[in-house]
Amino acid sequence: MKSAYQKYKNTAVTSASKEKILLMLYEGSIKFLKRAIKACEEKNIAERGMNIGRAYDIVMELNNTLDHKVGGEISKNLEQLYMFISEQLTKSNISGDPKGLHESLKILETLHAGWVGAIETLKKNEPSGIQNK
Repeated sequence: MKSAYQKYKNTAVTSASKEKILLMLYEGSIKFLKRAIKACEEKNIAERGMNIGRAYDIVMELNNTLDHKVGGEISKNLEQLYMFISEQLTKSNISGDPKGLHESLKILETLHAGWVGAIETLKKNEPSGIQNK
């Protein structure tokens, strides 16, 4: 059963558009940060570390995929946010203080909402999107 689910998840990711993958990355980082915050509150060090590590990996992947030639000022600002988040995650992992996790979560939720809005606007402005209405 687990392998069938894993195959489904792999297919969902490999067949997703770039926009959908971006949103999935944000959603994953948000999910792992929420789990890390809960683990901090429960003083569960192993769970905290594992979830912070997963969120950190996703944030680094988001950072690594930035195209500064195309993105210009926006990609530079995103890089600064991602670096700030990675520092906050590291500090929270070492200290056990969830403050940096909460700050990072707010930033990622804001970015996710912004991307959702931008993608919806792009879809509405595509010629094919107009024909579908």
